[in-house]
Amino acid sequence: MSNHSYGNPLQFAEEAAALDLIARGRIALGVSRGSPETALRGYEAFGYVGSEDPRGADLARDKFELFLEAIDGAGVVQGDPQQVGEGRYLAIEPRSETLRDHIWWGSGSRATAEETGRKGLNLMSSTLLTEATGAEFHQLQREQIDLYRAAYKDAGHTGTPRVSVSRSVFPLVSDMDRAYFGLRSAENGDQIGIIDGMRSTFGKTYAAEPDVLISQLKQDEAVMAADTLMLTVPNQLGVDYNLHVLQAFAEHVAPALGWKPNTEGPVQGDAPLS
Repeated sequence: MSNHSYGNPLQFAEEAAALDLIARGRIALGVSRGSPETALRGYEAFGYVGSEDPRGADLARDKFELFLEAIDGAGVVQGDPQQVGEGRYLAIEPRSETLRDHIWWGSGSRATAEETGRKGLNLMSSTLLTEATGAEFHQLQREQIDLYRAAYKDAGHTGTPRVSVSRSVFPLVSDMDRAYFGLRSAENGDQIGIIDGMRSTFGKTYAAEPDVLISQLKQDEAVMAADTLMLTVPNQLGVDYNLHVLQAFAEHVAPALGWKPNTEGPVQGDAPLS
């Protein structure tokens, strides 16, 4: 769900719980406030009013809190006294005991990463951060990851805090790769820009021969600190080419970073915090 301010949190909770049960706990549910909107206060067209933030961020936070309460089994709707007795509140149905462990919050700053840790959720960090401190992007993101893990532990959670980071990575193994992305290797560098009114740091694109990519990614502090690497691919280039990109990464780059195919079983992540 890419924009939580447009969704009904209780319906979302029921659908997510049902899907988790059907999938036997195999889902990975990414949630975030959403990207900058082209519609001005577009959430109001869906019946959600009262936001003091033109972006609807306050509505998204409140809705997400209600969503978490619902999946944790809290009573969220007052029951009809004639049917269920006085003072009873009803929980959503169905409910999955494992759902919270499979939720990833898309965090764009160090502060929201700490809040994610306090909530006991998994951290999903993208190719941009809505901060610019002068540090390189991967160092700023590594700091975000460290703050998240510390907040998770300080809050008393003892599970396995999962962390994913996103990168644009293109192994140059064919003439087509070099035609599409060869220039990117010469323009490699972070960028500073404005998104949603905030000065932000955008991570660089990795495009090089496989051996060079391996060396570059090993020097990326956030990639090395995370347990999951998500690849962003250019969907406008079509399914076949994107499959080629993923296969080239899996064959020529990923094994050197410690990746193993899931034919050996489901990913377990890091060990639980003690």
